[in-house]
Parts: sequence; C-alpha cells; structure tokens
Amino acid sequence: MSKIAYVFPGQGSQAVGMGRDLDEASPRWVDANAALGFDLRRLCFDGPEADLTLTANTQPAILTASIVVLDALLAAGRRFDFVAGHSLGEYSALVAAGALDFADAVRTVRARGQFMQEAVAPGEGAMAAIIGLDRSLVLQACDEAGAAGVVQVANLNAPGQTVIAGAVAAVKRAVELARAKGAKRALPLPVSAPFHSVLMEPAAARLQEVLRTLRIGDLRAPLVTNVDADLLTDGGRVADALVRQVTAPVRWEEVVARLVKEGVGTFVEVGPGRVLSGLIRRIAPEARVLNVEDRASLAATLAALDGDEPRE
Repeated sequence: MSKIAYVFPGQGSQAVGMGRDLDEASPRWVDANAALGFDLRRLCFDGPEADLTLTANTQPAILTASIVVLDALLAAGRRFDFVAGHSLGEYSALVAAGALDFADAVRTVRARGQFMQEAVAPGEGAMAAIIGLDRSLVLQACDEAGAAGVVQVANLNAPGQTVIAGAVAAVKRAVELARAKGAKRALPLPVSAPFHSVLMEPAAARLQEVLRTLRIGDLRAPLVTNVDADLLTDGGRVADALVRQVTAPVRWEEVVARLVKEGVGTFVEVGPGRVLSGLIRRIAPEARVLNVEDRASLAATLAALDGDEPRE
C-alpha cells in the first residue's frame, strides 16, 4: 500500500474566512489568541484582508488554520507517514510531527514574519515568478542581472515554475532577461519582502536566537526539508534547517520527488487553498492529490481515503 504525506501550505494561501466552516470553535483559536495576545480568530474569520496579509499576521494565521484542519483529519482517524511544508508550512509540518509545541510555533512564526518584514526596508525588495523557462536559463538571467543588485532563485516550485527574489532593480532586470530568453510569463509578485534570498540574513540571525529558546523534540514522522530535500527526524537538527531556510531556496520540486521516492502515493494538502495540490500534480502526475480546507473537502478526502488503513 502506498504511503501518505501531509503537506502544509505557506504564505499566499491565506483568505478571509479560512477555518470558519471547518471548526470555528476549535480550541486552537483560543490557544493562538492566548499565545499572541490578540484576536487572531477574528482576523482570520472577518479580516480586514489588508491586516490578514501583513506578513507577521499571515504566518500565524495560516499555521493555525492548518492545524485546525489537521485536528479534523486526526479526529477522523486518518494518519500520515511523512510531512512536508512550503516555507512557513514547514512549521505546521513540525507541529503535526510532534516536534514543535503549537503555541511555541505560533509565537515563533509571528516573530519570523516580523523579522522578515524588517530585514529589508519597504520598497527595496521584490519577488517575481518565472513561468515556462528552463531553470538553467532562469539562473542565467539572475547572473546577468547581478550588476543591478542581489537577485537569486527563491522557490523551485515545479517544472517550469521558478520564483526569484532580491533587490527591486535586479529583479526587474532579471524579469526582462527571462522574457527575452523565452519565458511564457515573468511577472512581479505582490509581496512585501524578498523572501528566501540573502537579503533575509538579518532575519535569519534573529530567528536563530528565538529558536534557541524552544524545546524541539524528535519527529514522530519524517519531514522532508525545504532547504535540503532530505529526511529529518532528529529534533536536534530542526533549528538549523529552519534558520537556513530563511535565506535559501525552497526546493519544493525536489521535496515532492523525494517523498515519491520514499513510497508516497497520496498527498493531502492540509490547510487553506490548493496551491500545493496544483504544484504536486505537475511534479508527480502519477500521485493521488487531495486537500482539506473546509467541511466539503474534508468529506471528499475522507471518502477518497476510505479503505486505506489508518496509520499511527
């Protein structure tokens, strides 16, 4: 029987109302509010959207909404063999695997969001998606644009989908070069900072200090890391992977490929949106891809998993 991986979304999957339909009375909302000192539940359910999309709010919001979904799956008796998460989603995955306490994770990603936002002054950093261009040519475009400032690959999301990040002028130049090299699309992303680039080094240093204060246990299920696309079960290695992740590319295509290599045949996206589901279908078209974000998708996923043996 093929194995099951639970995968957790990152920033960009947020939407006002997330989590309300599934379990608006979940104790996770109470715990998150207590950990943060403000009403995250109300922000998630009612907005305003402008506040929800602030990085320091978005990160704990998506993590909490994802763990509410996880709780519903576990309550239904569904288990998993592996976990992974895209950027921020790696923290949700670590909570799922029992390595991180939920309240600690909520506070940490709140701080992570603040550190990332403060690492680069507003208007100085940018990100862009390059669609339909071979990765070697994307790297070439970044190299050629380097005279204008820092620009590098930030997300290796799927075949033909790469995200770059860096200084505004350099990203703009790399976008122009990518178009000239034949990219189907090359467009700026509406983000407030150049995530997963060396410009995030100040954020990485501050995050390291926070992570040193946390108790991080061994994982009950292996995590495939963003930074190395390698299996991780040792809690002593978690902080290093999370710190390096801030300035390094998210190797999502390799993460999914590694999970397939480990025998995963079913991926369940746990949390708001279906961004990862679309990427996984492109990376591993032979895999079964499901998602849970509300009652309807929970029912559909449980029905699809009917007959699979629950895993502890």
